Amino acid sequence: MSGEAGDAPGLDPAVGREPPGRFPWGRRSSGRPDAGFGSDRGGPTYAALDLGTNNCRLLVARPDGESFRVVDAFSRIIRLGEGVSISGRISEAAIERAIAALAICRNKMKNRGVTRAYLIATEACRAAENGDAFLARVASELGLALELIDRETEARLAATGCTPLIDPQADGVVLFDIGGGSSELVRLNRSHETQRGPPLPQIRGWISLPHGVVTLAERYGGLNVSAATYAAMVDDVAALMAPFAREHGGDGLRGVHLLGTSGTVTTIAGVHLNLKRYDRNRVDGCWLSAPEINAVLEKLRAMTYDERVASPCIGAERADLVLAGCAILEAIRRAFPYPRLRVADRGLREGMLVQMMRDDGAWGDGSCGGGHQAAAS
Repeated sequence: MSGEAGDAPGLDPAVGREPPGRFPWGRRSSGRPDAGFGSDRGGPTYAALDLGTNNCRLLVARPDGESFRVVDAFSRIIRLGEGVSISGRISEAAIERAIAALAICRNKMKNRGVTRAYLIATEACRAAENGDAFLARVASELGLALELIDRETEARLAATGCTPLIDPQADGVVLFDIGGGSSELVRLNRSHETQRGPPLPQIRGWISLPHGVVTLAERYGGLNVSAATYAAMVDDVAALMAPFAREHGGDGLRGVHLLGTSGTVTTIAGVHLNLKRYDRNRVDGCWLSAPEINAVLEKLRAMTYDERVASPCIGAERADLVLAGCAILEAIRRAFPYPRLRVADRGLREGMLVQMMRDDGAWGDGSCGGGHQAAAS
């Protein structure tokens, strides 16, 4: 998979700009690429793009049996929300990084012959005073109409994408998504079975916290985090979570489990598994016990910044953010001390794909599949 904007044919190698209006994907409407474009046709093709505070991610998939098959994917850390919590604006440097990544996504959608796309922006664009202007610029320069979703929609889509990983024997789960600019928690009851595909999420309650790994690291620092600073981060998040925990945290410990989707929990799983290189097939769906999580958190907190950079499951792009994510996780576990956590390397994008395919009746009866096959390399 290409990682450079200059690899896209016909694009400016610096930022990947093309004349506006050629590829009007977005707003969940049908994209209509020009005839002859797309080297990989064969039925309806869907794209889900999530422009977050820290990452730009794309999945391209096609219905496959009672599920879907991912045919292309892209992920890049762009730090769109860098400095927004301080200045209130998305910086020009962050905008250029985002446009370069989005140009790659647009080109992938073109080459795969995407017929329908759901393109979203989240917390950075919600919080920034120039968020709307940035999205207008993306539409003008790249022909991508991103939808600025609210926090409730973000929580619901994450739940939709993760329901296949709920233990069917559990009474329910507390799902959490630790993002760059915000973190969502969703209390889900046991899901109702469907005739085909995964169960629909049964949302009992949800909350969105105005803290993610980027905003928390900018507030407290992420390079050298003392024990006192770490404790302060945990207390900060825990205070915001307390009302939700009082309402939804009174269940017995045996019947409910945690379900986490984010770079924080996949990193923790990778460190626990001693992976020399990240392996989604081993991480997605794996279970961690409370003692196993405690051991990894202790190990990460004992690392220096340089040691975090050298870790194959962290690296330079996340080394200054991972302890902020650990603090958010610690606060969640304090509020919901369930003994088991299931790790999801899936979430928003999968939920977006499921919603589009379900709306279209892509499996013949309006239901949808829950698992998905690996992305094409």
